[in-house]
Amino acid sequence: MPNRLAHETSPYLLQHADNPVDWWPWSAEAFEEARKSGKPVLLSVGYSSCHWCHVMAHESFEDQETADYLNAHFVSVKVDREERPDVDAVYMEAVQAATGQGGWPMTVFLTPDAEPFYFGTYFPPAPRHGSPSFRQVLEGVHSAWTDRRDEVAEVAEKIVRDLAGREIAFGDTQVPGEEDLAGALLGLTRDYDSSRGGFGGAPKFPPSMAIEFLLRHHARTGSEGALQMAADTCERMARGGIYDQLGGGFARYSVDREWVVPHFEKMLYDNALLCRVYAHLWRSTGSDLARRVALETADFMVRELRTNEGGFASALDADSDDGSGRHVEGAYYVWTPAQLVEVLGERDAELAADYFGVTEEGTFEEGASVLQLPQSEGVFDAERIASVRARLLEARGERPAPGRDDKVVAAWNGLAVAALAETGAYFDRPDLIEAALGAADLLVRIHLDEHARLARTSKDGRVGANAGVLEDYADVSEGFLALASVTGEGVWLEFAGFLLDHVLVQFTDEESGTLYDTAADAEKLIRRPQDPTDNATPSGWSAAAGALLSYAAQTGAEPHRAAAERALGVVKALGPRAPRFIGWGLATAEALLDGPREVAVVGPVDDPATKELHRAALLATAPGAVVAVGAPDSDELPLLAERLLVSGEPTAYVCRNFTCDAPTTDVDRLREALGR
Repeated sequence: MPNRLAHETSPYLLQHADNPVDWWPWSAEAFEEARKSGKPVLLSVGYSSCHWCHVMAHESFEDQETADYLNAHFVSVKVDREERPDVDAVYMEAVQAATGQGGWPMTVFLTPDAEPFYFGTYFPPAPRHGSPSFRQVLEGVHSAWTDRRDEVAEVAEKIVRDLAGREIAFGDTQVPGEEDLAGALLGLTRDYDSSRGGFGGAPKFPPSMAIEFLLRHHARTGSEGALQMAADTCERMARGGIYDQLGGGFARYSVDREWVVPHFEKMLYDNALLCRVYAHLWRSTGSDLARRVALETADFMVRELRTNEGGFASALDADSDDGSGRHVEGAYYVWTPAQLVEVLGERDAELAADYFGVTEEGTFEEGASVLQLPQSEGVFDAERIASVRARLLEARGERPAPGRDDKVVAAWNGLAVAALAETGAYFDRPDLIEAALGAADLLVRIHLDEHARLARTSKDGRVGANAGVLEDYADVSEGFLALASVTGEGVWLEFAGFLLDHVLVQFTDEESGTLYDTAADAEKLIRRPQDPTDNATPSGWSAAAGALLSYAAQTGAEPHRAAAERALGVVKALGPRAPRFIGWGLATAEALLDGPREVAVVGPVDDPATKELHRAALLATAPGAVVAVGAPDSDELPLLAERLLVSGEPTAYVCRNFTCDAPTTDVDRLREALGR
C-alpha cells in the first residue's frame, strides 16, 4: 500500500511511495507526529539520479524487516534535495562539520524540534569496511534516545549552537580589484593539472564557473595563460569519456583525473553551464571543437531533457537495464569490441575501436569501454566516422534507456534559457532560441505567481509546493536577461526586474548587504542557510550579484548595482584564497571591472545592417556586456531611449561607467570597441 509520498510531485519521493517504510514528506505534521509519539526523526535526503540513493533504497528501505523497525521506533522523513536545497544545505553543513565529509544519500537523526544529533551518508545492510550496518545504527540511535535522552538533547543543542556560530564573515566591504583577480588567477594556476586539464585530482568535476572567469579575465587583460587553461580543459573534457561522444552532453563528473570514466548521470545544470562555456570559448577563439560541443550539448538538452510543457527535466539516471534485467551504472553508454562488430561489421568496428579508444581489456567494468576521442593526431575519413557514429547512436537507442527525472527546477531552467538563447544567436539556430523562449514561458506561466514569487519546481505542468530559493531568483533572472539581449523583447527585462526586486527585499541583509539562500519569510529552519561558494552550480549569492549587475547596466537602476557591489565584497575576501569555489563571483567581478559595457543597437528590426550590428554586439568578449536592440522609436528597453540613427543608418552605441563612445554604423568599429 502506498505511503504518504504517493501524492508528491518529486520523482525521487515518488520512487519511495511504495516502500514499506511509513515515509512522511518534510512537513510540520511530521515533526508534530514525532512530538506526540516521543520518537526521534530519521531524515533521509537524496535525489532521483543518485546511484547510492538507489542502492540504499533497495537494500534497506524496500526491506520489510528494516521498515518494521523504522516504523516502530522513528518518524521517517524523506526529502528531495533538489526540491528543498535549503533543508539539504542546513543538515549537510552539520554532517560535514561532524564527520569531515558529506554526500548523498544523507542520513541524519533529529529531535522532534528538528535538531540533529547523529549523522551519516550511505549505510550498508551489513557491516562493511569498518562501517556499521544500517540496522546497527538504528538500534544504537534508538538505545541512546530511550536510555540517554538528556545526553542526546545536549548534543543536539550544542550542534545547533555551533552551526549558529558559523555565520559567514562578510569579508571586505570593498569590491574586488585588479590585484584580487590576479591573485585568483595565480591560485587557479597552482591548482591546474597541466597534463590533463582541470583542477585538482580525482574525482574531477567540470569547472564551468572557473572557466567563465578565465575567459573573461583573458578578454579584459589579454592573459594568454588564462585562455590556455580554459581552452585546454575544455578540449580534454570534450575528448574524454565524461562527454557523450555519440549523443552529446556531459556526465556529472569523472571518477579519474584523465576524464575517462564518468559518473554517468547527466544533469541539466551541468549541460546548461557547459553549453554556455563552450559557446563562449568559441566566441573567444573560433575553435571548431568548441562550436561542435556547444551545439551538440544544446541539441542533447532539447532532444532528451525537454518536457511536454516546454521546460527541461532535471536529470538522466546513471543506471539502466543492461539487457539482463540488472540495473547497472553506465550500461546505456559503454561498448565492448564485440558489440562494435555486431553493429558495424569487422572493418568499421576496427575503425571505431581506434577512433573511440575501445580496447579488449576495456576502460570500465567487465571489459567494456567508455567512448573517448583519444587520437589527437592522425587522419580519419570524416564521412566514415559520421556513418559509424550514426549507426552506433541508432543501436544505442535500442538499449533500455536510463530513467529521467521530469521535475522542472526553476534555477536550472534559467541556466538552460541563457545557454540556449546565446548558443542559438551565435550559431544562427533560431530553433534553440525558440526552445529557450518555451522554457521561459513555462517559468512565467507555471512557476511565477501574481506577486512575482517563484516556485522552486513543477512537474507535468503542476507547480510544486516549495518556495524558490535565491539561486532560483538569480538564475531565472540570468536567463531572462540573456533572452532580452538576444530577442530585444523588453518583457523579459521586466520579469527579471520583478525577480531581482524580491532579491533586494527578501534575500538581502539590510545592514551588511550579505545574501541569504532563503527568503526572509520562508520556513524557519534551525539555521538560515547562507553560502557564497559555488558547488555544481553558481552559488545563489554569486548568481544574484551577476544578474543584479546586468540588470543595472540595462536599466541604470542604482539600487541593483549597489547591491551587486556589496555582494561582491565576499569575492574580494575569498577569490584569492579559494578561486575554484567562487568562479562565478570572480566572473562577475571581471564584468564590474570592465564596466560592464552597455551596447544599444538601433535600426529597423529586419534591416540586415541592424542584424549585423546586433550579432557583433552579442559576440563581444567584453566581460558581462549587455545588449539592447530595437527600432529607433522603441520603448522596449531603457538602453534604446533617445538613441537616434546616424545618417539614417542602423547605429550602435557603446557606453560604460557613464561615458559613451561616438555612435557608429561600422560593424568593424563596433567589434573593435567590444574587444573582438
